[in-house]
Amino acid sequence: MSERIVVGMSGGVDSSVAALLLKEQGYDVVGVFMKNWEEQDGNGTCTAETDWRDVRDVCDRIGIPYYSVNFAKEYWDRVFSYFLKEYRAGRTPNPDVLCNREIKFKAFLDFAMTLGAAKMATGHFVRTDGEGRLLKGTDPNKDQSYFLYMVHAEQLKKAVFPVGSMTKAEVRAIAEKNGLTVSAKKDSTGVCFIGERNFKKFLSEYLPAQPGDMVTPEGETVGRHDGLMYYTLGQRRGLGIGGRGDGRSWFVIGKDLEKNRLLVAQGEDHPLLYSTESIAEDVTWVGEAPMREGETIRCTARYRYRQPDQAVEATLKDGKLHLHALTPQRAVTPGQSAVLYDGDICLGGGIVTVVGGLSNRPPTPLWPVELSC
Repeated sequence: MSERIVVGMSGGVDSSVAALLLKEQGYDVVGVFMKNWEEQDGNGTCTAETDWRDVRDVCDRIGIPYYSVNFAKEYWDRVFSYFLKEYRAGRTPNPDVLCNREIKFKAFLDFAMTLGAAKMATGHFVRTDGEGRLLKGTDPNKDQSYFLYMVHAEQLKKAVFPVGSMTKAEVRAIAEKNGLTVSAKKDSTGVCFIGERNFKKFLSEYLPAQPGDMVTPEGETVGRHDGLMYYTLGQRRGLGIGGRGDGRSWFVIGKDLEKNRLLVAQGEDHPLLYSTESIAEDVTWVGEAPMREGETIRCTARYRYRQPDQAVEATLKDGKLHLHALTPQRAVTPGQSAVLYDGDICLGGGIVTVVGGLSNRPPTPLWPVELSC
């Protein structure tokens, strides 16, 4: 009897091809669609129903059984409540990271085991060596290890990633060759559970907005913001500041939660957008910790998805990661993850809480400089 592998299927091309490849390799494959959100999109369409239809079509095409499982309550309790808490605190959270830890590699993994699975599989562009190490995907443009750094070695030993050594073009070509209806389906973007709907409108339904002033580092008021939760460091679009200054674009460079002010400045290379030091909390390691308390290692880090690896010195102090970047980093954002690497090996990381380190940027959680007023 062949080994059973349960595949988490989203209705997209990556997980569909993952299921196809495992089926071709002779495994007993079962497809499972996870419904993590109950709401309709802005047009009144339940996007989960569309994705569930695509899952059924693919599974029928390749000849495997399929199930749908509802994790909406788990998602709300373990991911969405954290998402809202972080926005209330003025940070910019990344729910995909927590979703992988709490839903896909916990709730879903547990469910897969109840179906008699030896392993679970997803369509992530990552690799593993079977010993619990998390490795970057072969395609640097699609590598998703940044989003999986909270997954532990023991969970990874029970997981396989069939498309991790492929490029996106190769995945689509396999889907088209095998007549999968999702071969040309557009990749999902936006926040993982709400898709591409109007984010500001969505967030306003859960958190009350408090408009306030946009001010420069010199204290000049140059506009009004709609609520600090709608903005993130380095943001250019949607500021609505026109006819002021030297004609260069305006960017968000900080937040003042106490006075409900958004700090903005002109120029994409404004010095206040850059920092060399940061602190990350909620530190997790994929496997054995690469350093002891008080030790410093040299490695690389990513402060956002698809960022090239950045050389850093990482020190573990009081359970927190203190990161010194060897070159100034642009728009390191509280609430996002700092993920550490040793070559292709993802070591782990933490959630950025403090940013600073340049002479004109004393380390504070969200507000990088003192205004002159």
